Amino acid sequence: MRRVALSVFALAATGVLATTESDPDAPKPTFTPTTIKAPFVEQFTEDWTERWTPSEATKKTPVGGETFSYVGKWEVEDPLISVVEGDKGLVAKSKAAHHAISAPFDEPISFSNKPLVVQYEVKYQKGGNCGGGYVKLLEDGFQTSGKEFSDTTPWVVMFGPDLTCPGTKVHFIFRHKSPKTGEYEEKHLKLPPRPSIEKLTNLYTLIVNPDNTYEVLFNGSSDKKGNLLEDFEPPVNPSKEIDDPEDKKPADWVDEKQISDPDAKKPDDWDEDAPYEILDEDAAKPEGWLDDEPQVIPDPDATKPEEWDDDEDGDWIAPTVPNPKCAEAPGCGEWKRPYKANPDYKGKWYAPMVDNPAYKGEWAPRKIPNPNFFEDLTPVKSLSKIGGVGIELWTMTEDILFDNLYIGHSVEDAKALAQETFDVKKPLEVAVDKPATNDDDEDDSLPSFKEDPIGYIREKAITFIDAAKEDPIAAFKTQPETGAALGAAFFTVLGMIAALFGVIGGSSPAVVQSTKKSEGPEKAPVALAGEEKTEETPAKKRK
Repeated sequence: MRRVALSVFALAATGVLATTESDPDAPKPTFTPTTIKAPFVEQFTEDWTERWTPSEATKKTPVGGETFSYVGKWEVEDPLISVVEGDKGLVAKSKAAHHAISAPFDEPISFSNKPLVVQYEVKYQKGGNCGGGYVKLLEDGFQTSGKEFSDTTPWVVMFGPDLTCPGTKVHFIFRHKSPKTGEYEEKHLKLPPRPSIEKLTNLYTLIVNPDNTYEVLFNGSSDKKGNLLEDFEPPVNPSKEIDDPEDKKPADWVDEKQISDPDAKKPDDWDEDAPYEILDEDAAKPEGWLDDEPQVIPDPDATKPEEWDDDEDGDWIAPTVPNPKCAEAPGCGEWKRPYKANPDYKGKWYAPMVDNPAYKGEWAPRKIPNPNFFEDLTPVKSLSKIGGVGIELWTMTEDILFDNLYIGHSVEDAKALAQETFDVKKPLEVAVDKPATNDDDEDDSLPSFKEDPIGYIREKAITFIDAAKEDPIAAFKTQPETGAALGAAFFTVLGMIAALFGVIGGSSPAVVQSTKKSEGPEKAPVALAGEEKTEETPAKKRK
């Protein structure tokens, strides 16, 4: 029997939490084994390798080629944010990799006459980015094949969170065997819970009762409950009748409800070629329009650079600027009559739709008795025994941590284990993760504004940016004045850049080509340390 857990009482935890909030350097509670007994309880103590076997399986294609291998690394280690001394968890270490690991039970578990209770913690330490956190309860018989554990290993129940990119859901799937054909079929919960999942520890609990009822809890609170016979797709029991696969729609069957009116005729005055827009004959050229003035003129203030060589660089052409006369007039250049909507435009003509006199209705194949029909009113009792537990997943997120796994029959024991572990751990994590509050008394580590205004502003900005990396909304809520100041500074800089480019963009710069020639071979430009090497590109000649 594997039994290790965290014996920290709620009363002591309350005092630790208060001490932690007032003194971040206060000692942490210490991990000790639990006394709770169950068919399987795991908290990943020093002897965890005696129970868990990483998979070495390789998935093959039908012709023998390798598709993928379970190369993801597993470690038992402290969380990145540790709030309980010595409390370690099983961590999927690798990013963008297939992971698989399993542990057999001492004895197979049957839940045909007792509830099945599955409970464990998952912590997405690096945040969510397409990563599974579910477990599989493996079918009895796999126990000696841990190294071959893969996605094809038969399982009975799959349960737990999955970040599906985007969104999240908590899987609850079971494999049901047809008493008629002997084939297994996965039954998926139709409307699974979709809780938000952050970087802290979350607790997932599944209860399946012999009377076919189930309940899914998230962090100890009920999130979904129902009946296996009603809430799963495809349903446990197939339909009594099915479509006859031999029945074919007759060739003369008419299932078009409406058709184009065969008696309708296009009106004689309907012009399909009339344009959508026509010239506005009522429009008149605005008074003062300067027909002979171009919209741009050579810059009168531009002069040819002294180093410009007509033989080398071609004829120098002054850059152009907007014609100032056009700014004072309605417009310059050739005036063109504008377009307007054509009142005679009708487009392509189509005959109106009318009811089809030959319509027979929607065709459907006739129904026949389902040869594979069965009725299983107690699917829980039909499920196979469980021989172990496995974690098999593909993830783009590294450092997913699993801990405090309970698989048994007692809802009370699972709740007690959660009180000893999760109920202690989660408040401490929240306290540690909580952004610094904006108290009236300034942080002693910050220099005063009077003593060092630049240092004060720098420290405030760095603190805000670090908080915004973790949670932008929380950063603005806790430090609104710093966020507003940085936002104002950002837009001020953008405005200055826009104004600068507006001034510069008023006139196009003259093209300048240096006439200096080197007497020896040209030297390649050399970049200073820390800079990128660039090459000068000569301007194109103008002929």
